[in-house]
Amino acid sequence: MQKKVFTYLLLLFLSSCGYEAIYSKKNNINNNFSINELNFSGDRDINLKIKQKVNNYTLIEKDKDFILNVYSSSEKKIVAKDTSGDSTIFKIIIIVDTEIRMKDGYKNNMQIVENFTYNNNLDKFDLKKYEREIKRNLAETAANKLISKLSSI
Repeated sequence: MQKKVFTYLLLLFLSSCGYEAIYSKKNNINNNFSINELNFSGDRDINLKIKQKVNNYTLIEKDKDFILNVYSSSEKKIVAKDTSGDSTIFKIIIIVDTEIRMKDGYKNNMQIVENFTYNNNLDKFDLKKYEREIKRNLAETAANKLISKLSSI
């Protein structure tokens, strides 16, 4: 009962406080850039997530038009092993290299590196599923950093 009351009060306060998502489509209108061309190579899962996040900026004509060439890669490393030699801790690293070009000749290269450390799981199916989710989350974080960088140029 207390959980329901707390949930309703939380919804009431959040809806009346003026809260808005930072990356909502409504706020995209306030950004002063658009993306004319997107070229991807590298890790497919990371590229799909970045394309999903950046795609909102491709349809709007703005003052600054960018051409992006994105190369992404991911790597899984073993951080620790137990006494029998089995892996206990892993680290996933994603690297997103972006070449940013504008029509006026401006050119910039940007590298975003995100990593996450996690424990091994005995169930290999659950481990693979967890690793895919980690890669998606890291790719989303990298895409948000890319959008932030583009808006500050």
